[in-house]
Amino acid sequence: MIFSDKAIQAVWEKARVMSNRNSLEWRQDQCGAWLLRDQYNNSHSDYGWSILIVVPGGGEDLENLQPFHWRNSFDIATGKPQCRVKADRNDVAAGQYVGHPRNIIP
Repeated sequence: MIFSDKAIQAVWEKARVMSNRNSLEWRQDQCGAWLLRDQYNNSHSDYGWSILIVVPGGGEDLENLQPFHWRNSFDIATGKPQCRVKADRNDVAAGQYVGHPRNIIP
């Protein structure tokens, strides 16, 4: 699917904002994987992301779309994300922030 720049930005804004990161650059998907705004459609990046339809029979309307790390997906039948990549929080104590966003394949 090809989306306009306006649609890409609108879907980006649906991703989770993290208080310790610049929300213009960094967000997280429903699985908690880190996404980097300028890595849209980059499947070679650790922070690449794509736009997925998450509503059964849903078209390309904004309410049917969500941002996901390019390795993650969404099972429309069950209504649940399929998380292959998550944020790496190893060695980060409770109440501390990650120094630099990291993703892992659990």
